[in-house]
Amino acid sequence: MAAPTPSSTTGSLAFYVPPKDGAPAYQSINAQKDTGVRDRNFTLELHDVKIENLRGNESAAALDVTGFQLFHHPAKHTTFANDAEIEREYYPESIELIKQLTGASRVVLFDHTVRRRRPGEIDDSPDRRQPVSQTHIDQTNASAVARVHRHLPAEDVPELLKHRFQIINLWRPISHPALDWPLALCDFRSVEPANDVLPVALVYPDRKGETFGVTYNPKQRWTYFSSVTPEELILIKCFDSLQDGSVALYTPHTGFSDPATPAGAPLRESIELRALVFYD
Repeated sequence: MAAPTPSSTTGSLAFYVPPKDGAPAYQSINAQKDTGVRDRNFTLELHDVKIENLRGNESAAALDVTGFQLFHHPAKHTTFANDAEIEREYYPESIELIKQLTGASRVVLFDHTVRRRRPGEIDDSPDRRQPVSQTHIDQTNASAVARVHRHLPAEDVPELLKHRFQIINLWRPISHPALDWPLALCDFRSVEPANDVLPVALVYPDRKGETFGVTYNPKQRWTYFSSVTPEELILIKCFDSLQDGSVALYTPHTGFSDPATPAGAPLRESIELRALVFYD
């Protein structure tokens, strides 16, 4: 008999603590090779958080309500062997899938990350990324608009910015279910934007981006889907230009060590695509 699906688990999640001197927060995109530590001027604090399992109640999460949504849609491309192959084979089908799932008129994928957990390894260079273990949101308002300017033809940008657009991540496990280090997702309705999110400059070798760090608030409602399979995907909203209070704006999220993970479960492997999503 299969083990019953747990209704919840507990995760020790790492939350942002702003710089004590009031300076703008920043973090390097790349970790130091000898330590695996990223240069930053803020700290993190761990809080044990109840994380509700939405498995069996998947319809409780919707992109415009909670900020994220799970779908069952197997990918045609399943090897994820190298960047060139992913861009050639996985990008086109994912563009069409995002259009189908959201009703968008135009989708531009601007990057992707393959993550494979390697316990004890400190090398977190771009081709050896591991699951992120701190609460965050990938974009701020300013960085989302900057992404449109960065990735779209200049002549298209003014018209595109007149209409609704979003940044959405498409997250999918690779090769086996994500029992190990699942994805924790915070219901947007439980977020207090004025208090819970902190702009953090993301320092690249050649430029600066911006993300939101997430501070701890006991009112936040954290959730996950147990045993997400490679035939499933989660859309994670990172930004929405429709900001009249009618829809979720973003989803705080993080990977976490689930104490209920079965012994010997294969280590997490996943891919996330980042998409600019435009509507007429």
